[in-house]
Amino acid sequence: MANIQERVTRSFTDQGISFTLYGEDETTERIIPIDAIPRIVPESDWQVLEAGLQQRLSALNLFLKDVYHDARIIRDGVIPVDIVKGCSQYRLEMQGVLTPNDVYVGICGSDIVRTHDGYRVLEDNLRVPSGVSYMIANRRAVKSNISRTFRRANVMEVEHYGRYLFETLRELAWTQSSEPSIALLTPGVYNSAFYEHVFLANEIGAELVEGQDLIVTNGHVYMRTTFGLKKVDVIYRRIDDDFIDPLVFRKDSTLGVPGLMHAYKLGNVALVNAPGTGVADDKSVYVYVPDMIRYYLSEEPILANVETYLCRRPDDLEFVLDNLDKLVVKTVGGSGGYGMLMGPQATPEERNRYAANVRADPTNYIAQPQLQLSRSPCWLDNKVQPRCVDLRPFILQGLQSRMVGGAFCRVALPEGSYVVNSSQGGGGKDVWVVRN
Repeated sequence: MANIQERVTRSFTDQGISFTLYGEDETTERIIPIDAIPRIVPESDWQVLEAGLQQRLSALNLFLKDVYHDARIIRDGVIPVDIVKGCSQYRLEMQGVLTPNDVYVGICGSDIVRTHDGYRVLEDNLRVPSGVSYMIANRRAVKSNISRTFRRANVMEVEHYGRYLFETLRELAWTQSSEPSIALLTPGVYNSAFYEHVFLANEIGAELVEGQDLIVTNGHVYMRTTFGLKKVDVIYRRIDDDFIDPLVFRKDSTLGVPGLMHAYKLGNVALVNAPGTGVADDKSVYVYVPDMIRYYLSEEPILANVETYLCRRPDDLEFVLDNLDKLVVKTVGGSGGYGMLMGPQATPEERNRYAANVRADPTNYIAQPQLQLSRSPCWLDNKVQPRCVDLRPFILQGLQSRMVGGAFCRVALPEGSYVVNSSQGGGGKDVWVVRN
């Protein structure tokens, strides 16, 4: 095992598979730790996860179309208007804007945890979900070093994700073409997930571009090439809404493309995912996803949410403040594990400081119980040790829904830790969905 772990780790180092950690005092780029022992998921479990996640994404796309058009779900009292239109990610600029095939979210990465009560959805990542390249890199590294065991185990493949992604992006182009011009828009080399941007551009045969490489002329988007301007049909964007067009959103953005939203609204270019999708992965809106499934699909949710307290509700706020030592508290628009309070591990002073922030702006916070996450065996310090894990499967939605049989499994490496986020120092491992 020690030799296998060394080879697997070396493969990541040789390829430079990295992630950037942002601290208070410095920014550090590091090789993502990979554990050589795969996490095993039975095919019967995976079938439930797949059905539940596809159901969930269907409802979320219907919700986004609704809130930017007729807002029936608000009018019918299913979700309060202030939670939707008061959300910082709700974009007035998207009101009445059509999207190809009514798909707002073509790429979703939902975080799944397993507790004593089974699998639950912890959150949906709908804006610029990351991590799929690490899923594939984990597979290639582990598979090449224990190939005989892999073949005997009858494991589902994940390497065809790039083909699935290309097909999805092709279906989300306004003009149906077998070979649309696709560009992957990156913030640049200093972005924490730049490795993934390069990887995915190669996988789908897309041009990797920054904002300065694109120009809008006569309502169309073009990329600058050595042969002149080339029209772009689909942009797979890895830039947040605020930065994609300085004429519409943040005027100081140098990462985006002036006029991009104008071309988008004319239907001359597709953006995947669409601007404004963040309103559906806001942690306050998350509470209402099971209600969305019942409202839009007339079905019961296949996958349950984690119990969540909305601090905007007076009773929930009092409960949270009285039980900070038992809860995990998060900001509603946060991601990556930043700005979060792990109540059971925090000191009394830390809890008191956080409580003051919650009291000052309760609408900005939600709380959840600290879950007893499932643990998986990991090879650490030359022995097998248990560590908390979660799953991030990736669901694609074009004319049809697509998923590969695997996920990015994140691992909380420090002993006793429940924080699996790569941005907080977590690692990863391969996921083997084993056929029955």
